[in-house]
Amino acid sequence: MGPKKKKTSSQAEHLGSTAIIRKVVHKLDKNFKTHAPTEKSRKILTILKDRHKEEIVEATLLKYYNSEELKPYQAELIKMQAHLEKTGKKMIILFDGRDASGKGGTIRRVTRYMNEKHYRVEALGKPNDLQKSELHMKRYIERFPHAGEIVLFDRSWYNRAMVEPVMGFCTKAQYLRFLKKVTTYEENFIFDAGKTILLKLYFSVSKEEQAKRFERRQNDPLRQWKLSEVDLQAQNLWDEFTKKKKILLQKTHTDTSKWYIIRSDDKHMARRETMKLILNSTKYRGRSRSLSFKVDDDIVIEGKRELKLMKKQKKQYGVPLS
Repeated sequence: MGPKKKKTSSQAEHLGSTAIIRKVVHKLDKNFKTHAPTEKSRKILTILKDRHKEEIVEATLLKYYNSEELKPYQAELIKMQAHLEKTGKKMIILFDGRDASGKGGTIRRVTRYMNEKHYRVEALGKPNDLQKSELHMKRYIERFPHAGEIVLFDRSWYNRAMVEPVMGFCTKAQYLRFLKKVTTYEENFIFDAGKTILLKLYFSVSKEEQAKRFERRQNDPLRQWKLSEVDLQAQNLWDEFTKKKKILLQKTHTDTSKWYIIRSDDKHMARRETMKLILNSTKYRGRSRSLSFKVDDDIVIEGKRELKLMKKQKKQYGVPLS
C-alpha cells in the first residue's frame, strides 16, 4: 500500500469543525446524566430530540461555512477601502429592489469589518414638507460621500421610479420628470474628475420567496418591526412593481450608469456575488491572486440582459416573472 494522502488544510478544518460541533451536541445527554441538571438543562433536555440535534449540527455547519466563505472577500473590501482613502476616490452603492429581497442583510455583511470612519449607510425616511418642495435628488446629494468614503444607500433616489409611483406617493408628472433627468444627474457626479464610482444594484427576489419572508416577519416578534405599509401590499401589487422595474431598466440603464440585478432567493449567494461585484468596480493594491473574483452569471445579471430575459418570459408565460 502506498502512503496515505494528507488532507488539505481546508478539508481538515471542515471535518474538524463538523466533528467538534457534532460531539458537543451529542454529549448533551451524557452531561445531563453525570451532573445534576439545572432548571435550564431540564428544559433543554425536554425539547432537544434526536432530530433537533441533527438540525442544530446542520444549521451550525452551514452558518459557519457561509461565514468563512465570505471572510476572504470581506478582507478584500478592507483593502479596497484603504485604496479609496489613499486616492481620495468616492464610492456610492445603491441597494434597491423589492421588499424582503435581502438588501439590509447584504449591507451588513459588506460593511461588517470595514473601517467605520470611512463608510456610511444611509436609509432615508419619508421626506418632510420642506424636502417635498425641493428637488427630489437634493436630500440624497446632501448625503454623498467625502473623498475616500463609501456611502451605501439602503433604498435610494430610485424610490421615485418604483415605490412612489406604485403606491401613489408621487404624481405621474414627478415620476416622468425623474426618469427623464436622473441619468444626467448621475453622469454629472460620475464624471466629476473621475473621482466617483457609482454602483446600482437591484435585488430581485421571487414572488414565492418574498411571501415566505413576509410570513416569517409576521410570525417572528423579532422581525415584525420590518413589516411596513408597502410590505403588506407588495404581493398584491407584484405585477405593478414588475412593470415599473422594466421601465426603470429601459430608461435608466446606460453604458456609464449600469444596473446590476442580484438574484437573491439564496441570500448567501447574493451576498457573496455582491461583494465580488463591488471589488471588481475599481483596481486596488494588494488584490488577492488566489481568490476568484468572477461573478456568477446566474446571480448577477446586467440590466440589458435582464430586459431580454423579461421579454422572453413575457412571450413564454404572458407576463415577466421577475
